[in-house]
Amino acid sequence: MSLKGIELQIALPKTFEAGKIAEQKQQQSQVNQDLASALVEREEKRKKGKVLESEETAKVRDEDEEKKRKEQMMQSKRKKGARDEEKKKSQSHPYKGSFIDLTT
Repeated sequence: MSLKGIELQIALPKTFEAGKIAEQKQQQSQVNQDLASALVEREEKRKKGKVLESEETAKVRDEDEEKKRKEQMMQSKRKKGARDEEKKKSQSHPYKGSFIDLTT
């Protein structure tokens, strides 16, 4: 299978064209891969920022819940103290004594 002069005139330019096309495809795949990695990096940064933001939000939320619990405890103590005072007032009669004198 020998190549003749005329066949070489057609084959050589096509070989160069094929080489250029292969190089372009290789460069295009590299560019695509670079873009994909850049997108992944941006997505990771966004997710990390979201996690940090949610951690800060959770921390603030926990602090708020703790303050609410303390306020509720203080209010319940105040209410309990007020109830105890009301019981003492209702138990003692204004003009009756608290003991019985049995001496004759």
